[in-house]
Order: sequence, then structure tokens, then C-alpha cells
Amino acid sequence: MFGSRHAPPPPPAPPTRAAALVPPAPATGAKHTPFSLIGGDVVVTGNVSATVDIHIDGRIDGDLECAALVQGAESVICGNIVAKSARIAGQVEGSINADNLVIERSARIFGDCRYGTLAVENGAQVEGRFSAQSTIVVPPELAAPEEDYVEEIEEEERYLD
Repeated sequence: MFGSRHAPPPPPAPPTRAAALVPPAPATGAKHTPFSLIGGDVVVTGNVSATVDIHIDGRIDGDLECAALVQGAESVICGNIVAKSARIAGQVEGSINADNLVIERSARIFGDCRYGTLAVENGAQVEGRFSAQSTIVVPPELAAPEEDYVEEIEEEERYLD
């Protein structure tokens, strides 16, 4: 019991050459990341395109295409937006095209809004035209998630049951 005669475990083997050549997995922006975040202290100059959801608290000076957009109340987007769904709470200077558009009370929009469904909270400011569309033209890469991503989610859900 106290005087165990077991030998200590051997030291770990040094990494092989093949293991040393494998790059580390990316910390952010990985292929299967469910969303991207642009923080409040970030300014992006140029167009932004994402196949996943994006949350913006910073500033974008350029057009934005994404699956779903959530805009923080203090953020600014100077450019056109195309998204499957968009929740606008900050300032937008440009047109918005979204199948599902939610405009929160803190939003300030200077541009036209095309939408499939619309919700506007009392107090929101919009200087532009609204036009209902039966379907919004969304780029194909934003229309449906990648097959292997869907399979991963389904696999994870099985573990939760």
C-alpha cells in the first residue's frame, strides 16, 4: 500500500517530424464557427462577407453580406446590407435587404429597406423607403448552411438527448 513497487511512467516521447508539420487549429474564423464577432473597438474598411451569423458592435465602412446579422446599439455600418435575417439596433447608412428584418428602437437607418417580414419597434428612426418582397435575392452561399456543418450539429444534438 505505502511502499508501492510500481515503476514511474516513462517520459513522453519527443514529437515526431509529421506532428511538428501539422499547423495548429485556428483560434477564430474556423470553418465551422457558428458566428463571428466584430467588437466595439474594431473598424473595418472594405466589404465584409460571411457565410455564418455575424454580430457587430464596431464600425464597418463597406458592404456586408451574411447569413444573419445582429447589430449592437453603438455600432455603425456605412454600406449596403444583404442578409437572410437582420436585427438592426445601431446606425446604418445604406440599403438593407433581408428576408426577416427587425428594427429596434435604438436604430437609425438612412436608406431603403427591402424585406420579407418586418418588425419595427416604437422609437426607431428610418429615413428611406420600405418595400415588401416575397423573396429577397440572397447569394447562394448564404441560403443554406454547409452539409457537413449541419451533420455536425445533428451529431452534437444526439449527445444532448
